[in-house]
Amino acid sequence: MQQSLTETTSYPEHRVRRGHRPVLMKRAQFLFVLALLAIDGGVTWVSFYLSHAILDANPDVGIGPFWEFWPLPAVYTPVLIGIFFVQRMYQRRRPVSHLDEFYKIVLFNLFATLLTVALLTLGLPDFEYRRSLIIFAAAINVGLLTVARTLHAQIQWQAQAKGVGDDRVLIVGTGEVGQMLLQKIVLNPKLGYHMIGFIDHAKGDRTQKLLGVPVLGTLADIPWVIEQYNIDEVIIGLPESSHQELVGIISLCEREKVGIRVFPDVFQIMASEVGIGDLGGLPLLTIRDVALQGWRLTLKRGVDIVLSAIALVVASPFLLLMALLVKLDSPGPVFYIQERMGLDAVPFKMIKFRSMRTDAELDGPGWTRPDDPRRTKLGSLMRRFNVDELPQLINVLIGDMSLVGPRPERPVYVEQFRQSIPRYMDRHREKAGITGWAQVNGLRGDTSIIERTKYDLWYIENWSLALDFKILIRTVVQWVFGTNRNAY
Repeated sequence: MQQSLTETTSYPEHRVRRGHRPVLMKRAQFLFVLALLAIDGGVTWVSFYLSHAILDANPDVGIGPFWEFWPLPAVYTPVLIGIFFVQRMYQRRRPVSHLDEFYKIVLFNLFATLLTVALLTLGLPDFEYRRSLIIFAAAINVGLLTVARTLHAQIQWQAQAKGVGDDRVLIVGTGEVGQMLLQKIVLNPKLGYHMIGFIDHAKGDRTQKLLGVPVLGTLADIPWVIEQYNIDEVIIGLPESSHQELVGIISLCEREKVGIRVFPDVFQIMASEVGIGDLGGLPLLTIRDVALQGWRLTLKRGVDIVLSAIALVVASPFLLLMALLVKLDSPGPVFYIQERMGLDAVPFKMIKFRSMRTDAELDGPGWTRPDDPRRTKLGSLMRRFNVDELPQLINVLIGDMSLVGPRPERPVYVEQFRQSIPRYMDRHREKAGITGWAQVNGLRGDTSIIERTKYDLWYIENWSLALDFKILIRTVVQWVFGTNRNAY
């Protein structure tokens, strides 16, 4: 189903850089953090100045000159920076979600406001400050910090993509997982990783190259390779290894003081949060149930009803227009009704705008592919922007689906996947969704079902209303800009 990496990706001839790591690289990383500290401090003072200017422009307020209120930004700034530091807001070497950062900026500014008021009340009891001044400043600070940090992130990631301040990476494992990790690194240069080579856990043939990247040795060579090639980070891509083997590999890496990341055997730990209980005094390990229950289930269903109803009303003129265009574009029905597996693996009829010819499945079901000849002229555009999925709002309203959840598959595929993918059926313990965590991370269409299942299980295990809204916002952005990968 998913093409091999050697078929889908070609890499340029790899050049190995030996010698001491350039001082410029480490200096660049320090400068990125220093610039972010300067941005946070400077923007906070500007926010207080703007807040004062807004209040001062109102003659009814009668606020004094700005210098009389200097203790407010003087306390608020280090408090906010301290909170950011403790919450690891300055460790952003890798791309982070701007939406997640916005949530944190809002929350941490609220905490900084409360702490500042408390500290000034205790430390300067005679100091008179205006509540409106600090409230306005906090609100302005949220907006300015969001914009400034977003710009800083884009500049940093673009610099890292060009090799400024990047990390030299060694992947342990030359199998499918190791090659998948390489693909992620190469296709996402803004991660700031510079791929140096592989460690083959078996033969270690140093004349061998995988996708243009050299194999530098075996497991026993790890300490030498790390020192010789000035490795910053080691990624272990051997999920099938035993715990004893994994500990041995980690101990080899730890000798050289490098960062270590491990690609896990996700089906053993992904959705298995363990708790300790007892049975009449006998201790038992309890694996967390992945199904939503109680008020969470009611809350999620309530949000689905409200948002799907609003969306159907607002989008009804557009839906009518699309129905007319589908009818004019090619002969056949407007809607395509297909059986999919939903909650508890119960089949339901999923509604879509028809984007394929009526004879598209004469030879049986099949995955769509780039430049699929079965698509109609309008269908290719609809699928790119996911317009064909909009009628599923009806499925959400009547309760067959949810706005957010694992994407439903056809029964014929479910039967195949359940035989080969561990814990695949756990994703059917929640309602299927129009969009999901896997989809907003690029795993849609003809992509790895194993990877999709991992993301689906993570979503189910870590569900929250905030996560649902985050996924919906990212989905809307991807729809508007047509940035869905594998949307064909």
